[in-house]
Amino acid sequence: MSEKLNLVDSLLRDPQFSSLAKVLTDAGLVEQFKEAGPFTILAPTNDAFSKVAPDQLTDLGKPENKKKLVDLLKYHVVPGKVMSSDIVKLTTAKTLQGQDIKIDASDGIKINGAKLQTRNVEATNGVIHAIDTVLAPAAAAKIA
Repeated sequence: MSEKLNLVDSLLRDPQFSSLAKVLTDAGLVEQFKEAGPFTILAPTNDAFSKVAPDQLTDLGKPENKKKLVDLLKYHVVPGKVMSSDIVKLTTAKTLQGQDIKIDASDGIKINGAKLQTRNVEATNGVIHAIDTVLAPAAAAKIA
């Protein structure tokens, strides 16, 4: 029987999430997702990150853009432990970033158009679902 890891250690151990693990570290969110929870992480795979223009990732990695990076990552996290059997019953879910994501379960499960791939990777403080696209929150209107 395998040991159950927290969300961050689960991501760090799985090579398909190495890009996500790096940006979580760059954003300073590792401790929050190691200890707090429960959370549901909609985890973009390395293939998902490869669809993002390299200059966009470089730009997000700059210290002056840390808040944007944190917001982007929190847009991939839903409070609570939401298994795929529960996701199919939803049409939207509020993210830690504050905006809603749209859920379409009419043909597989899609989150804002991103396909849910690997499902229900349980951790001690939540669950991980792999997705094939990096989700982008709408520009925050409240930022002036």
